[in-house]
Amino acid sequence: MKVVGQAIPHESAREHVTGRALYTDDLWPRYPQTLHAWPVQAPHAHARVLRLEPAPAYRVPGVVRVLTAQEVPGLNDAGIKGDEPLFPAEVMYHGQAVAWVLAETEEAARLGAAQVVVEYEPLPAILTIQEAIAQGSFQGATLQVRRGDLEQGFGASARVLSGALYLGGQEHFYLETQASLAQLDETGHILVHSSTQHPSETQEVVAQVLGLPRSQVTVQCIRMGGGFGGKEVQANPYAAVAALGAYLTRRPVRVRLSRLLDITLTGKRHPFYARWKVGCSEEGRLLALQIELFSDGGWSQDLSEPVLARALCHIDNAYFIPHLEATGRVCKTHKTSQTAFRGFGGPQGMVFIEEILTQVAQTLGLPPEVVRERNFYGPSDDPQTCTTHYGQEIKDVERIRLIWNELKSSAELERRRQEVALFNAQNPHRKRGLAITPVKFGISFNFTTYNQAGALVLVYQDGSVQVNHGGTEMGQGLYTKIQQIAAEALGVPLEAIRLMPTRTDKVPNTSATAASTGADLNGAAVKDACEKIKARLAGVAAQRFGVNPADVVFEDGQVWSIWKPDERLAFAEVVRAAYAQRVQLFADGFYRTPGLHWDKTRMQGKPFHYFAYGAAVSEVEVDGFTGQYALRRVDILHDVGDSLSPLVDLGQVEGGFIQGLGWLTLEDLRWDAEGRVATRSASTYKLPSFSELPPVFNAKLLPKATETGVVYGSKAVGEPPLMLAISVREALRDAVAAFGAGGYVELASPATPEAVYWAIEQVRQGALVSGD
Repeated sequence: MKVVGQAIPHESAREHVTGRALYTDDLWPRYPQTLHAWPVQAPHAHARVLRLEPAPAYRVPGVVRVLTAQEVPGLNDAGIKGDEPLFPAEVMYHGQAVAWVLAETEEAARLGAAQVVVEYEPLPAILTIQEAIAQGSFQGATLQVRRGDLEQGFGASARVLSGALYLGGQEHFYLETQASLAQLDETGHILVHSSTQHPSETQEVVAQVLGLPRSQVTVQCIRMGGGFGGKEVQANPYAAVAALGAYLTRRPVRVRLSRLLDITLTGKRHPFYARWKVGCSEEGRLLALQIELFSDGGWSQDLSEPVLARALCHIDNAYFIPHLEATGRVCKTHKTSQTAFRGFGGPQGMVFIEEILTQVAQTLGLPPEVVRERNFYGPSDDPQTCTTHYGQEIKDVERIRLIWNELKSSAELERRRQEVALFNAQNPHRKRGLAITPVKFGISFNFTTYNQAGALVLVYQDGSVQVNHGGTEMGQGLYTKIQQIAAEALGVPLEAIRLMPTRTDKVPNTSATAASTGADLNGAAVKDACEKIKARLAGVAAQRFGVNPADVVFEDGQVWSIWKPDERLAFAEVVRAAYAQRVQLFADGFYRTPGLHWDKTRMQGKPFHYFAYGAAVSEVEVDGFTGQYALRRVDILHDVGDSLSPLVDLGQVEGGFIQGLGWLTLEDLRWDAEGRVATRSASTYKLPSFSELPPVFNAKLLPKATETGVVYGSKAVGEPPLMLAISVREALRDAVAAFGAGGYVELASPATPEAVYWAIEQVRQGALVSGD
């Protein structure tokens, strides 16, 4: 029976719900004499450290060590770009850790941290994108991508419009906060348990802080309670603190951030600001677009530049724009260093183009879905309209219209348009809105080098299998998919496969589990290793059956020849025979994504292996007195190729949509005038919950969608569904427009009830003015 494609539960689902699943911070009670760490936090957004006196902390019972810059034997930097000092001499954001206290208990460490004396010289702080632009405070390169001739495009345009939009950030709010546990053995080898999406980079940072070769550092990640990009880079400093403490005290050291500390210390989704000029025909076809993007990168570079690059690469979404110039800068501000977040800049770029298309549609008085359709890439027989602004040909471009048309039909868009119009005509104080938006999202790391993966598969004499690979499990179901891939490739039952915790001493030099590539890269590497072993076993079985190895079949733990299918051997029996013949029963696997190339300076090339497509229809109802709204119905059709694990993939589609809904309509991330994160708890930061689920939620996977050149014909699913939630924002705008007399509706992001209320007031005022 085929294992890949079966709708099976998450491999750790039972452990998750019963509490038996172990996470990094569950391990420390197993280590006697573990020390606990707590940060000494700066009370300024920007300041110079004049004096740091740790001595008073030692008067607190239980305090063992205070870690400062003078304690670092290697490089005092927790990043890989040289701009993230672990112990800073200059404070760059409010709450930044200037020292860490180690103690017998977490409470003693916290009390000890409060006793450390630090003198500061406050310095001026830049806290907004607008301030950074005004003061020329940028970091990284200026990125620009061009196509066509802007002057020609604007000259041919019947209408030229301009606009601007600010997009707020987003707190990762993973269930498990940042956590690390480090131990030193008798040989000076450091073992770090870390809740990290990138164990190899965590290993690199720990090694550089301790001044050790990477072979002396092993990083293990058993699983994460969520990551969403927030543990791709930002797990590294906490692993480094734990490792430094263990190195100096020769005792295990635990770092586990409270929710308040996690929100205070860690980066978020990048806020973005864009301003544009767009030219179009009277039919709503885009002819020219000039747009500037500014992201708030916070205090250090982190991943801000590649996030900006992906935003620029997704400024088109599913639309062909013949003349385009997009420029981007990363602003340097005195805030937490903003970092990777599900979608990695793609969502911001796509919101901007959807905003622009709605501006065009509402200005021209055309249905927004009609304007979107008129600007789709394609047809497939026209190479020009099937090529992105960065020079990549769009494979399977016809899937955009296929998904769009099928979803319009299944969601009964035309009938419901009439129902919404009737409801709005009959209800002066409540209005409904309906919108459909597409998604075209590129799959691969922007940085070509990262598009590789390794695996190590071990088969034991009883036929059981251990699988090691470089991907990390954060609840997204990667291990479930890998288990299915290995079982399929070896022809054994699922229960024969054991997935091992991700460790840098099993598979070295791995890439982050990010960019939606976890199953593509690691699954292909595991498949490669399994096929090597199966080929060796086929040779052994072929001798027993007297046939060619190509005629041997492995399935459901049984092995047979296509010529005599009734004569079968158990998989374990073939394995034992192979061992007796001294045939190797383990193999490494490797995969590198083919055909990728990217010129960062010109912003041209083929950065993506393929595109994932989707579309969503959302319907909302808005109260005109309060701005409160309800999401009534959502219909989604999404392309995951041939699904490796349909239950997992549907969960990712639904979960990604809800997380995008949170970002665009609920999660209002704020900093105060002092540079403190003002929304630093669940009481002040509104997260989506069951109450935000629509009563009708139809999510389906596109059938018969095989993607060639990818493991078992599958496509990535982690990030693309998040952008489907743009349809909710556009449905809210549609409802707000119904309170007025037509024209472009400006809607702030996130579109909270307050933002919706003020948008309603604006269109009402516009209606009054036009009525006068």
